[in-house]
Amino acid sequence: MGYPPSVREICKALGLASPGSLLKHLRSLEDEGFIVSDPHKKRTWKLTRGPAKARIPLIGRIAAGAPILAEQNKESDLSIDPRLFGADEVFALIVKGDSMIDAQIRDGDIAVIKPQCDAENGEIVAVIVEGLESEATLKIFHKKRGIIELRPANDNHQIRAFKGAQQSSVRIVGKLMGIVRPRP
Repeated sequence: MGYPPSVREICKALGLASPGSLLKHLRSLEDEGFIVSDPHKKRTWKLTRGPAKARIPLIGRIAAGAPILAEQNKESDLSIDPRLFGADEVFALIVKGDSMIDAQIRDGDIAVIKPQCDAENGEIVAVIVEGLESEATLKIFHKKRGIIELRPANDNHQIRAFKGAQQSSVRIVGKLMGIVRPRP
């Protein structure tokens, strides 16, 4: 080819219907110094080196289904600047299971998480459920009338509810900031 793809070609490759949001992301990448272009010409994007040291640590796996044993051993780094996800500090976990499929989170996706210990209702969070074995899971957080609910985004899975003293076993690790989907 020898030249960058057009906006329409990028949209087609990513399965996007409209170029509007893509242009917004391209401008953001340009503002952050990851790409440069000539505003007077089409197809002039060029990759820059960007912040070479910016990486996201991939620290393990998280269930999107039945909770699995929480592991926090750094496996590798993603060569992605965390600022692309709106935060200076994030970490990544590989999703296992299908409980979040209706939120477009699939088995094998990489969940990018911003560390924080609280959440608003409706936010997708990484949670550790303390017990005989610590379990890590990715769910939609809801708290109402003294009950914490961890809701799946798949009707084939059940809501997990924690009442009274059980609530202390739920520890929010962070908020989902985005998903990286590896190429098949």
